[in-house]
Amino acid sequence: MTLTKPPTERGRRTWEKIVVAAAELFRSGGVRATSIEDVLVRSGCGKSQLYHHFSGKADLVTAVLEYQLDRFLAGQKPFLDELDSWPGIRRWLDELPSEFSDAPDVIAACPIGALAAELAGTDEQVRQALAEAFDRWTGHLAAGLTAMRDRGELTAEADPVRLARMTIATLQGGLLLARTYRDADLVHSTLEAAYAGLRSHARGQGPSSAEEPSSTAALRGDGLGDRADVGEPGAER
Repeated sequence: MTLTKPPTERGRRTWEKIVVAAAELFRSGGVRATSIEDVLVRSGCGKSQLYHHFSGKADLVTAVLEYQLDRFLAGQKPFLDELDSWPGIRRWLDELPSEFSDAPDVIAACPIGALAAELAGTDEQVRQALAEAFDRWTGHLAAGLTAMRDRGELTAEADPVRLARMTIATLQGGLLLARTYRDADLVHSTLEAAYAGLRSHARGQGPSSAEEPSSTAALRGDGLGDRADVGEPGAER
């Protein structure tokens, strides 16, 4: 899913105004409740401008999806580049809840997950775009796990792509329940379960919970040290 933006600066500005307006409306009221007219009013653009850049609503949704994903992954980039080790995976999982919360027990929906929940079964073009978006996201973890398997740190039977998808699926479920119950601990608990699931595929004996701080404890500073101090399993602290 790589959209071609307009070649001229003026065209790009118009394209971005439309996409940003649509993204805001989709997030606040949902895609189905948002009309093309709503997007035009919000963006201040004309109908001919919109249809010059987008063939229809499905095309606009695809553009919004890529825009949301680019922004979302940009915030995680320092962690996504280090997913080829257990400490790197741990730091990423520790950081993820902050992507969805600005205050205690205030959990925002995942921008990709929210679109998938509403649209995955409604339009084939959008469904494929959603699958590609999740593949881009999970691909970072899958690549890291593949490198670990190649180094002998995972069992030969471990499937990096499947494990990465299961990790994000676990996160999506945690976010849904956390929003429903207004309980941020559910996000931390599901990510802890996701990490345990990944570690179950490690070659050899993994560390006990007493040896490695949980993501919840690390996030809340429960006296177990900074996240940056988490070393390799068995390393001296």
